[in-house]
Amino acid sequence: MTTNAARTVFLLAHTGRPAAIRSAELVVQGLLRNGLGVRVSATEAADLPLPDTVETVTDTSPSAVDGCELLIVLGGDGTLLRGAEFSRASGVPMLGVNLGRVGFLAEAERDDLDKVVSRVVTRDYEVEERMTIDVLVHSNGDVVHTDWALNEAAVQKVSPERMLEVVLEIDGRPVTGFGCDGIVCATPTGSTAYAFSAGGPVVWPEVEALLMVPISAHALFAKPLVTSPTSVLAVEVQPHTPHGVLWCDGRRTVELPAGARVEVRRGAVPVRLARLHQASFTDRLVAKFALPVSGWRGAPH
Repeated sequence: MTTNAARTVFLLAHTGRPAAIRSAELVVQGLLRNGLGVRVSATEAADLPLPDTVETVTDTSPSAVDGCELLIVLGGDGTLLRGAEFSRASGVPMLGVNLGRVGFLAEAERDDLDKVVSRVVTRDYEVEERMTIDVLVHSNGDVVHTDWALNEAAVQKVSPERMLEVVLEIDGRPVTGFGCDGIVCATPTGSTAYAFSAGGPVVWPEVEALLMVPISAHALFAKPLVTSPTSVLAVEVQPHTPHGVLWCDGRRTVELPAGARVEVRRGAVPVRLARLHQASFTDRLVAKFALPVSGWRGAPH
């Protein structure tokens, strides 16, 4: 068999799940059997039954995937978002295998592992870029925090007994203000995540747009807003309100003092996703949410 030793795949797995450990073992065996190199972090390697030929690295930063052609991620949404951090910083495409519940970022399910290995070995996959958002936090006129997100940046209250008073702004103009539990600023990819739970619309990934979705707002006009991808969204936390908190993709958080201003704009760097299927997003939506489509007859012929 022709060796592919020059090709290396980085494997990222949620080793706290027995299913992930077994899945990782199967993927590693399949890749090595076909001559590809496999790299994992030393921390995860300690939890996985791996042969000595697997490369381990102590570096936990995104530079750990340097030189790899692909990042395979095994786990639920949290693990996939962790993988997205590596993918965005390195430019290496991410191929997600869902071991959780919905897993919109995943391209394959647990039962597809053989097909995943086969398609990786033959390079039978396409890469698409997903829009991200860049986030700035201002306080007293100074930028005090910068961040990014693939799904969403959520401004939320901290005190359960007090609402967060905010004013929303689009492209430098005020839109409305109210008390609420929070505001979700999302990408189309994030429209099926937190923004969806907050009552926002589902936006097809190829649509370039930004979303602003209120959470439990006490106001007559508190509808989800869909703006241009070039718009700048801002959430101003009123000075008299309790402090809030900013969550980016549910993984990174920073406290927002009263009077803070959060600005969200299209991200300068996308996340690259490896795709195995040509199925439409409509079919993916139906499958992930198990939507009832019985009785559908299709367009007349």
